[in-house]
Amino acid sequence: MVPKERINNQITAEKVRLIGPDGKQIGVVSLKEALRKAESMDLDLVEISPSAVPPVCRILDFSKYYFEKEKKAREARKRQHEVEVKEIKFGPNTEEHDYNFKKNNAIKFLKQHNKVKFTIRFRGRQLAHKELGYKVLDKLKEDLNHLVDIDGEPVADRNLLSMVVSPKKDIDRILASDTKIEETVLPTDEKPEPNSL
Repeated sequence: MVPKERINNQITAEKVRLIGPDGKQIGVVSLKEALRKAESMDLDLVEISPSAVPPVCRILDFSKYYFEKEKKAREARKRQHEVEVKEIKFGPNTEEHDYNFKKNNAIKFLKQHNKVKFTIRFRGRQLAHKELGYKVLDKLKEDLNHLVDIDGEPVADRNLLSMVVSPKKDIDRILASDTKIEETVLPTDEKPEPNSL
């Protein structure tokens, strides 16, 4: 996975800039001298920067160095999030309840840092009224404006109308502040005391 550096006898340069095991620079020395120093310390000579003139080599324990380098690469891959495009389909005459349900699904996908593609499908005579589809997309833009960046204007393709949105960079913070606001607005459940007779 991680490309290996040249070590010990694989190094071909005549002179190298040598760095000791403590990270301090020793200076420019011949390859033979650098190999001798590494061998006397029972460590490896590793070519860290082959493109430099002269190449930079460091005295270190190669197996430990390579293990740490692979570990960092694994951690970096683990932290990466692969962005998916989730599609949510509407009709031009989508009822309010269905609209809210699908909008909430879109928010769930955006929370997961995925892009969302909204698609309006027209059937039969609905094709004569594409403005209804644009109205649905405009309403979505307005409702999700604080959470999304619009990747492009709606695109019409035969009987489909679609628009792709991306979550804002700080969507987690925005959603956290929204829930705090909702909690302060909602009244607490106060139970009336039963009348004592």
